[in-house]
Amino acid sequence: MTDQGPGPNPLDTWLSGGLRFLVELIAWVAGPWAIGEWLGMWAAGLALVVLVGLPAVFSVPGDKHQVIVAVPGPVRFMLEIDLGLAGVIAAWYVWPPSAAIAATIVVVLAQMTGWRRSQWLLQGAPPLY
Repeated sequence: MTDQGPGPNPLDTWLSGGLRFLVELIAWVAGPWAIGEWLGMWAAGLALVVLVGLPAVFSVPGDKHQVIVAVPGPVRFMLEIDLGLAGVIAAWYVWPPSAAIAATIVVVLAQMTGWRRSQWLLQGAPPLY
């Protein structure tokens, strides 16, 4: 059994991909919650659409099975960094400190375990094979 993750990118492991998905979940829950408390439910719905839609639509060829809109590696990297930041900032705003600490740890671990993929993205996502 290999350590390769669910996608076609051999630099993406099950651990890094799983943690990256947890980062998305944190952003999808905490982000709209925080926006909703600040601006109202209409803004929470819009925030959820943006937070779910951006990473689903904009992908790098060779990194996902399905690419809807191809973007350069650095663009995808920044999208993922922004998603993590949004999740952490929102978690600290709406969740108790213990949950916000856990969310922050997940985001940091996702970056640590995905460093090889992040380097690849920042180098412009050259073909891996």
